[in-house]
This record gives sequence, C-alpha cells and structure tokens, in this order.
Amino acid sequence: MEAGAGDRLCPLKHGAERDRVPKQIGIDLGTANVLVFLRGRGIVINEPSVVAISAKDGKVKAVGLEARNMLGREPRETIEVVRPMRDGVIADYVVTQEMLRYFINKSCGRFSLVRPEVMICVPAGVTGVERRAVRDAALNAGARRAYLISEPLAAAIGARVPVADPSGNMIIDIGGGTTEVAVISLNGIVVARSLRVGGNRFDEAIGNFIKRKYNLRIGERTAEEVKIAIGSAMPLEEDVKMEVRGRDEVAGLPRTIQIHANEVTDAITEPLEAIIGAVRAVLEETPPELSSDIIDKGMILTGGGAMLRHLPDLLMEVTGVPCYVADDPLSCVAVGTGLALEHMDILRDSLEEP
Repeated sequence: MEAGAGDRLCPLKHGAERDRVPKQIGIDLGTANVLVFLRGRGIVINEPSVVAISAKDGKVKAVGLEARNMLGREPRETIEVVRPMRDGVIADYVVTQEMLRYFINKSCGRFSLVRPEVMICVPAGVTGVERRAVRDAALNAGARRAYLISEPLAAAIGARVPVADPSGNMIIDIGGGTTEVAVISLNGIVVARSLRVGGNRFDEAIGNFIKRKYNLRIGERTAEEVKIAIGSAMPLEEDVKMEVRGRDEVAGLPRTIQIHANEVTDAITEPLEAIIGAVRAVLEETPPELSSDIIDKGMILTGGGAMLRHLPDLLMEVTGVPCYVADDPLSCVAVGTGLALEHMDILRDSLEEP
C-alpha cells in the first residue's frame, strides 16, 4: 500500500490527532464582559460576565447573556443574579470558576480530549493573591496550563502596537471595572497606573444623578443604555435627549422623564477626572526618551470606555498629546491575549507562568 493510503482509508485518524493537540485560548476576564479568543478562529465568545445561581442550593442556572437578561427581573427567593468579577478582580471565587468552566467548554467543546492552554489578562495593579486566584480558578475550571498577562500589554498587542520596538507606546484601556494606563517598550511595561474606575462607575454616576435631580430610580441596564445613547465626555453643541423610564422615589409609581446629553456629561465628570489624573500621573513619570515617542505617536484608547463620545478630544485637550481610538477597541484585550499565546517565545519574560 502506498504511503499515506492508510490515512485516507481511516479519515477519523487525523481528527483524533487534532483533538489531542491542546487548543489555545485567550480570555479577557472583564468586570462587565468576558471575551474568548480561540487560536485559528478569532473571537468566539463575547458575553456579559453575569451568572444566575439558585438561591436554594447554589447551583448555576445560567451564564452570560441568558443570565444578564434576568438581571433586575429575578425572583429573589429562588434565583440570585451576580457579577462574580468586581473592579477587574475576583469577588466570588466559586462562581468565577463555574463561569470560566462554562466559557472554556463552550469555546473548546465539552468533550475535547485535551484540556486547553489558557492566557488570561489581569489588571496591572492587582496583588499576588489576586493573580493566584485567577490562575487557580482557570486551572480548576479545566485549563491544562494557565498564563497571566497584564491587561495594558494585552491591549497594546491586540491594537497591533509594535510593543517589541525600543520606543514608547502609551495605552489607555478603559474597561468595565478598571482603567489601565501604561507606557510600553521592549515587550514590557515601563510605567503604569491601575485605577478601579471604569464603565460601571459611569453607569453608577448616571443613576445617582437621575435619582438626585429627578427623584427617579433606574436600573444599571437603563443607566448603561443612557451612557451608550447620549453619553459624551465633553458638552455637545447640538444637545440630544432621550426618554428614561424608572420608579418615582416619592410616589413609588413608574414614571418617564427626558434627560439631555449635557446632563449626562455633568453626571460623569467625577470618574472622568479620575481617569485624567491617572493619565497625567503616567505622563509625568515617563522617561524623557519615551515621552518624545509618545508625543510623536499619540496615546491609544482601548476598551469599551474608549467608545464614549469625545473622550479622545478631552484627553488631548488636557494633556496636549494626540489621542486615538484603536480599531475595534472592545476586542483588543482578548485578541492580545490570544496573540501573546502564539508568541510565547518572545513574550515569555513579560508573562507570569504556572
């Protein structure tokens, strides 16, 4: 029989061999969303980091989008809907582990013969205990090996910034729970600030503003919808407005109001000022040689918060440094974790290995 004929006669052989090769996945384990990058396929999962658990026995009822649809609508006696990640770190270890198990099985297949290699991003400012918690959760959820990468480095790689070059690159990653500001050169972080302020803090500020000014209580999903629809980092020349529905704090009845975009700008001033402070602090600590590179190249915005209207304009106005939004800012961190797995030999010194 000619060489290779046996392989053609046994078509299942190659499939079995492929199943024995460990899959490589990168996970952006965010406070608001979980994105999973599968090597060879790109982003395969983008779902909210929300879990619904039974109030009676603690068993997981739903994860991701299905669980988020229950948020604020669940019967408290039977179902509890939680966000196991808070400010970029694990707030509930057991629920986070089950959430990771769900997403790993969904991306790799529940009956895969070989457990995957996983790269997970963590905020630059987390403690050693918090890092170990993330790694242990991934290993217990079914990962063969779990590597950790700093979130700003992953964001820079995903934004296709030339991080290996001996020149300064500044990344501002605004996620749901944290904002990461870092200057990167030679595959490493030179200066960084990690701030536990992000998109969720914007939503909270909008909800508090509406409650204070209009005596109207709204849910976090409604606050997020307001931010996406009319939120802006700077006042708009042409004021836009939208209807907001909630519960009247005085009468206790449903009520509808109209809110203006410039009111939303006022509401989010405090979290914006915190982010601006972190950006200024990093620029002040950056070595002069790298500062000149940043002036030439500008700052790169990634994460969901980068999509806030006029945020690049605001940062440029207060720092004098050009600011740009990366292509597809939402997926930069997840893509960066996947690409980091593909280039382990180059990035090994910058990763935290098991």
